[in-house]
Amino acid sequence: MKKKVERPNVIVFFTDQQRWDSTGVHGNPLGLTPNFDAMAASGTHAFNAFTCQPVCGPARSCLQTGLYATTTGCCRNGMIPKPDQKMLGHYFRQAGYSTGYIGKWHLADRDPVPVGQRGGYQHWLAANLLEFSSDSYRCEMFDGKGKRVRLPGYRVDGLTDAAIRFVEANQKDPFFLFLSFLEPHHQNEYDNYPAPEGYSERYQGRWMPTDLEELGGTAARHLGGYWGMVKRLDEAFGRLRDALKSLALMDNTVILFTSDHGNHFKTRNDEYKRTCHESAIRVPTAFYGGPFTGGGQLRQLVSLIDLPPTLLDAAGIAIPPAMQGRSILPLLGGRSPAWPQEVFVQISESQVGRAIRTHRWKYGVTAPDKKGWKDTCSDQYMEQYLYDLEADPAELNNLVGAKTHAGVRQDLQRRLLARMVQAGETRPVIHPATAT
Repeated sequence: MKKKVERPNVIVFFTDQQRWDSTGVHGNPLGLTPNFDAMAASGTHAFNAFTCQPVCGPARSCLQTGLYATTTGCCRNGMIPKPDQKMLGHYFRQAGYSTGYIGKWHLADRDPVPVGQRGGYQHWLAANLLEFSSDSYRCEMFDGKGKRVRLPGYRVDGLTDAAIRFVEANQKDPFFLFLSFLEPHHQNEYDNYPAPEGYSERYQGRWMPTDLEELGGTAARHLGGYWGMVKRLDEAFGRLRDALKSLALMDNTVILFTSDHGNHFKTRNDEYKRTCHESAIRVPTAFYGGPFTGGGQLRQLVSLIDLPPTLLDAAGIAIPPAMQGRSILPLLGGRSPAWPQEVFVQISESQVGRAIRTHRWKYGVTAPDKKGWKDTCSDQYMEQYLYDLEADPAELNNLVGAKTHAGVRQDLQRRLLARMVQAGETRPVIHPATAT
C-alpha cells in the first residue's frame, strides 16, 4: 500500500518596504536579523531576489498571483486585481488547506475588505490599508465579519500574537498562513518610522549603506527608527518559529520570508520607493522547511512572481500554466536547469517605466509622455539609466549615454524588449539616450 504523503503547512512572513541590506547575510553589521540570518543559512537563501513592481498594491498583486501587474490589472495603488483573478488563498483552499490572512492587504477598494476581495482566504484578520487603520501602538484591523478588532501591544507584536493563535488553532490539518506586516514602512500621517520604545536610539547615527551615505535623503533622520523596526520584525520572526517548535510543527512547515520592495529614503525621488534602483527593488528572501532545508545560497536572479509557483510546488499543488513566474525548486540540490539571466521590473506611479537587472547590469527606460498615476504602458520609451553593478553597486554613475557602452545598451535593450513581450506587453520603440 502506498504511504500517504503528508502535506506541509506553509507560512509567508511578509514585510513592507524592507531593504535587502538590512540583513546580516547581506552585510549589515548591526545585528538586526539573527533569526532571518539563521534561517537563510540553514534553509535556502535567495541571495539575488527582487520585486517586479516597487510599490505596495501592485507588488502584492504579483505575489498573490504569480503574474505581472500589467496582467493582474493592479498597476498602481488604488487599483484592484481583476475580479476573476485567482490568488494563493484560492489555490491552497482548493487543495484542502485551511487558509488564513493576517495584516495588511492593499488589494481591495475599501475597509472592511468585502469577502469577494479577500483572495480566497478563509480566516481573516486584516485591514486593506493598515497604515491608515492603525498606528504603531494602536493596531486595529477587521475580522471575518467586518468587525473592528484592536490588538494590544506594538503593532508587529499584535500581528505575531494573532499568527501564533492561528497556528495553534489549525495545527491538526495543513494550513496556509499569510502574515503581512506594515513595518518597516513609514507611518504615513506623520512621515516617520516609529520603532518600539528605545529601539530607534540603539541604531541612530550608526551604520549607513553607501547609497544613503552619498545621496543623503532622509536617512540621517529616519534610519534609526527604520533599523529598530527591522530588529523588532526579526524578533517576531523568532517568536513565530519558536511557536512552531513548541507545537512540533517545524519539521512539516515551509516558511517564506520576503518583502514587497525596499526603501531609498527620498534619494531617488520625493518619497521612498517607486524607482528601479537596488535600494527599492532588491529584497531579503529566504525559505525553510521541506525541500528548502539545507538548500544553501542560490545566486540565480529570483523575482517576486517566482515565489507563488514555488510555494505551490513545495506543497505538491499543480502550478497553473498561466502563472508568469516559475518555481525555484529545480534549482535546489546543485541542479542547474535553464533559468532567466535577468529579472524584469515594471514601474508605475512615479513614471511609466521598465527595467531589467542582470548579474552585472541595470538598464531602465521611461515613457516621457505618459503619467504614472494614469497610464500603465507605452509604445514609446526613452533610455534613462545604465549601471555597472560590479563597479558601481550603489548606482551612482549613470552610463546610459556613454559611447563606450553602446554595445552593452543594445544587448540590454534587446533583452528588455523580449521580456516586455513575454510579459504580455506590445513591443514598443525604445529611443536611445543622448550620447556623451
